[in-house]
Amino acid sequence: MKEPYQIIRRPLITEKGTDLKEHSNQYLFEVARGANKIEIKRAVESLFRVKVLSVRTLNVNGKKKRVGRFVGQTPSWKKAVATLKVGESIEFFEGV
Repeated sequence: MKEPYQIIRRPLITEKGTDLKEHSNQYLFEVARGANKIEIKRAVESLFRVKVLSVRTLNVNGKKKRVGRFVGQTPSWKKAVATLKVGESIEFFEGV
């Protein structure tokens, strides 16, 4: 089993994420590409001491970049949307 810090890479603080937090009590995270929904749920619950109702995941493909004659690509990554129990929140996101 992986450590929670290996599964949750970083929180995503975006306009869409802030809107989801305020209206639906959902939080966005960048997670390890190999993590499944059960591992993500356990990691969020243990790191932030909250009750997670559901987790949705999606893979974000890297974008192609071109600098002069060189073509490259940003890395692909995985995003998770965690829905928390009503009345619970993650203090890390407060005040954003």
